[in-house]
Amino acid sequence: MEIITRFAPSPTGYIHIGNVRSAIYPYLLARQSGGKLILRIEDTDRARYVEGATELIEDTLEWLGINWDEGPIVGGPNGPYFQSERKEIYHEWARKLIKAGRAYADPTPPEKIDEYRKECNEKKIPFLYRNYRPTKTPEWEPGIPLRFKAEPKSYAWHDEVMGDMHTGPEVLDDIILIKKDGYPTYNFAHIVDDAEMGVTHLMRGVEYLSSTPNYLALYEALKLERPKIISLPHILAPQGNKKLGKRDGAKSVTEYREDGILPEAMLNYLACLGWNDGTEQEIYTKDELIKNFSLDRIQNSGARYDETKLLWLNGQWIRKIFTEQGVHALYERTLNFWPESAKKSSEDYRIQVLSIIYDRLKTLSDLKEMTEYFFTDPKIDLDFLIGNKFVKKLSESELESLLKTTIAKLTDLKEWDADSLQDALNDLLKETAKKPAELFSLIRIAISYAPFSPALNLTMEVLGREVTLARLNRTASAI
Repeated sequence: MEIITRFAPSPTGYIHIGNVRSAIYPYLLARQSGGKLILRIEDTDRARYVEGATELIEDTLEWLGINWDEGPIVGGPNGPYFQSERKEIYHEWARKLIKAGRAYADPTPPEKIDEYRKECNEKKIPFLYRNYRPTKTPEWEPGIPLRFKAEPKSYAWHDEVMGDMHTGPEVLDDIILIKKDGYPTYNFAHIVDDAEMGVTHLMRGVEYLSSTPNYLALYEALKLERPKIISLPHILAPQGNKKLGKRDGAKSVTEYREDGILPEAMLNYLACLGWNDGTEQEIYTKDELIKNFSLDRIQNSGARYDETKLLWLNGQWIRKIFTEQGVHALYERTLNFWPESAKKSSEDYRIQVLSIIYDRLKTLSDLKEMTEYFFTDPKIDLDFLIGNKFVKKLSESELESLLKTTIAKLTDLKEWDADSLQDALNDLLKETAKKPAELFSLIRIAISYAPFSPALNLTMEVLGREVTLARLNRTASAI
């Protein structure tokens, strides 16, 4: 049997990391088995529809390297792939249920339904609409809600993650299938679409678990074979006490992308957020994820979101790309992240800077703060200099003397390269009898006024003789 999975997001705004993980697992399963991934846009909630959200979904998936076999852009034999364009298909299936006596038009006004619900609340009993089912119903036509006529019974099913499940008849109800505006509810549309598109493995969030009995009743009434059901556990807030939300600091995937998170790192992190292959491995390429993924290794409890881990993974991927693909490949990823002052420099110079700074980057956006002093003279800040925990041990006269000794030593240097500079720095340690932390911190701050920088000899090599000496003189004069 060919495995067919699907990702069916709603175009209602930004795409959350939880939404994206719901695309990653179906993608991995489809690719591993040589099956198909379908992208379907569930846009029947017209009140919440956001212009441009579909394009954002497509762009995010493409950025992550998640390609789909059927859906928008690529087409396919089971279109249309926008639910708003499939209205007649839903109506056709709805008429099958009406004909079978399993659906009815419901003319009950919303205010009356609210009264029923209030009555149940006062009696402290669950509200089930089937207990208030109208005795006389009109012939259904668009403009009147269509409800499923439930036949309460127990259901049992197997969830590939949660295990064997069962429920009693008390949870079955007359759910709405087609809304007043003629569009289907999610409850009805996804069952019809999955059947029409041949979906064999249904992956979605665990929040749909409580509604599964109603879905099973619909499969049964429509005489459809159930797909394999896979409930994905919640991504939890960092405290682990609730489902992750925007208030918990999680950003949209677009924001992470703009902050300089690499797609490889995001894919790696989200795939392992609720799944592992039983090993200690933490860095996975997409191909490794496809090879190692298995349903039985998806955990059945929530996975705690940890942005620190994401940033660590991103730093690992920055170094991995540099090491395995080279500085030019990494440079191509950085084009939108350099400080404004870098625009006046040559590409070769920026590549030089990147080649000594890359291993300190957690995100590509760190480039702005970490490289500014390579492109423009930093503002002299003696408070910052003297406040350094190593430099503050030295008097002002010592600072001035050390800088002048350093300037003299470097001025006489014949070759301005990393090795020669390191030799000169080592000689200065002997001549001044200072500790490396004291002398090197002084020189580093005098030329960068940055909280951190690459190895001092490499920094000076890239800055060049003229700039390095000029900055050392400026600081000496300021002192």
